[in-house]
Amino acid sequence: MIIVTGVNGQLGRGIVEQLLVRVPAEQIGVSVREPEKAQQLQQRGVRVRRGDYDDPASLAEAFEGAEQVLIVSSNTSGEVTVRQHRAAIDAARQVGARRILYTSHAGSSPNSLFSPMVDHAATEEALQNSGVAFTSLRNGFYATTTLMLLGNAVQTGELVAPEDGPVAWTTHADLAEVTAIALSKEGSLDGLTPPLTASEAIDLEGIAAIAAELAQRPIRRIIVPDAKYQAELVAHGLPVERADMLLGIFRASRRGEFTRVDPTLARLIGRPPVFLRDVLKAAISPAG
Repeated sequence: MIIVTGVNGQLGRGIVEQLLVRVPAEQIGVSVREPEKAQQLQQRGVRVRRGDYDDPASLAEAFEGAEQVLIVSSNTSGEVTVRQHRAAIDAARQVGARRILYTSHAGSSPNSLFSPMVDHAATEEALQNSGVAFTSLRNGFYATTTLMLLGNAVQTGELVAPEDGPVAWTTHADLAEVTAIALSKEGSLDGLTPPLTASEAIDLEGIAAIAAELAQRPIRRIIVPDAKYQAELVAHGLPVERADMLLGIFRASRRGEFTRVDPTLARLIGRPPVFLRDVLKAAISPAG
C-alpha cells in the first residue's frame, strides 16, 4: 500500500489524484489530521485514517500496512518541523515500510539563508540515517508564490520588494505528477533527487515584465532595503519572526540558491513543465 500524508493541502491532494490514475484506489491510503475533510477520497475507495505529526501513535495506525510512505513536508518551521518529520520517518520504519519519500526542496541546505531549507536538510539527514530506502524529492519553488510577491502591483504599477535573484518557479500540478510517477514507478527517482523544476528561472524584474504584458499596463520593479521591507510587513501585522523568514526568500535567491533548473521533471512527466507566464496569465486580466 502507498500512504500519502498531508492530502488536505494542495500538493498532497494533487498527488493522490495523480496516483488514482496510475494505481487502484484500494492500494492508496491517506494520513490526515482531519479525516472528515478527506471523505470524498474514502468514497472513491481510498483508505482514510487520522494521522497527526504531533501524535506518533496515530501515525503508526495511519501507516499500517504501508510499503511506501510519502511524507509531505509540514507547514510549520524550525525545530517543530524537524521533530514532526522525524516522527513520521520513525513511524514508517516501525510499520515496516520499505521506502520513504519526502517532499523536500531544490534549495535544501544546512547553510541556506531561507530557514525552511535548513529544515529540509535536517529531514534529509534523518532519512539518510533511517536505514530505510528513501527518495527526497527536491521540488522547485511553488509558482503560486509569485502571486503573493506580486501583491497589488498590477493595480499600483509598482512591484516593491528587496533585491532578489532568479528562481525556478514550478507548479504544484507538475510536482504532483512527478511525485505520483516516483511512487508508482519505483526506480525512477531514488535518494536525493536532482532539482525537480520548470525549465526557466525568473527574477522579480522578469515577473513584473510578464505581469505588465498580461495586464497591458506598465509595472516598475522597485528595490527597497531589507530592513524597510521587513518593517512594512511587521507594520501590517506580521510577527517579526515570520517577516524575517519571508525576507530570507530574497536573501537566498539573490545568492543564487534557487536558480538551478534541471530537465529531470520534464523527462519524467513527458512534456515541458508549465511556464510561469501561464500561471500568471490565469490570474491576471488585461486592464480596462
